[in-house]
Amino acid sequence: MLAAVERAKREGIGSVAFGDLFLEDIRRYREERLRETGVAPIFPIWAMPTRELAYEMVKSGLRARVTCVDPKQLPESFAGREFDARFLADLPADVDPCGERGEFHTFAYDGPMFERPVPVKSGEIVKRDGFVFADLLLSGTT
Repeated sequence: MLAAVERAKREGIGSVAFGDLFLEDIRRYREERLRETGVAPIFPIWAMPTRELAYEMVKSGLRARVTCVDPKQLPESFAGREFDARFLADLPADVDPCGERGEFHTFAYDGPMFERPVPVKSGEIVKRDGFVFADLLLSGTT
């Protein structure tokens, strides 16, 4: 992280935005690591209600796939699914819609912030180290 921060400073970047929502220890960790660097951490979506945020992301055109599931928190059948309104509606009530507690992780491949989509297709789903991973491959590759 220090190398990336030093490079950012050389390129005139004075702030780094993080997508953290409510985990105080993660925010504190980021703030502590950046404190002496001259690069300011900013948290533009901090404390936003995650259900509203998740639906807003989908509505705005964000396209993502679920690439990792913690099966202790979410059924493994969610691995590989599209992060869309149906996915959000199917989530158990105790699962954060943004996966903020590590229930799941996603790969964003298209949306209004992309110049063009990353062409992906589903790969294999594997269980490893207590997690369920859904591989993504570039479309047109094997």
